[in-house]
Amino acid sequence: MKHLETMEQFEQLRDQGKTIFMFSAGWCPDCRVIEPVLPEIEANFSEYTFIHVDRDDFIDLCQQLDVFGIPSFIAFENGKELGRFVSKDRKTKEEIETFIKGLK
Repeated sequence: MKHLETMEQFEQLRDQGKTIFMFSAGWCPDCRVIEPVLPEIEANFSEYTFIHVDRDDFIDLCQQLDVFGIPSFIAFENGKELGRFVSKDRKTKEEIETFIKGLK
C-alpha cells in the first residue's frame, strides 16, 4: 500500500479515480492486526487505489474528515465520497471487505 506524502497528493488521489484511504498510525495495535490481510484486500479490489494515511502526519486532514478513530477507511471516486468505515473499533478482514463491496 502506498503512503500519503502530501495534502496535494491527497487532493489529486481523491479527485481522480477510485481511491480508498486507510487512516492508521504506527502505535495503533488494532491497525497492526489487519496489516497482514491488507495485501489480499488490495488484490481483491484492484479497481481501487489504496493509500495509507498516517494519522499523526496528517492530523489536520483527519480532523477535516472527522476521522477520530483508527483504523478507518474512506472511499472516494472522482472527488465524491462513496462511503466511510470510521470508528475506533478493531476491524476484521470480513468487515473491511463488506464495506468495500457496499461501495459499488
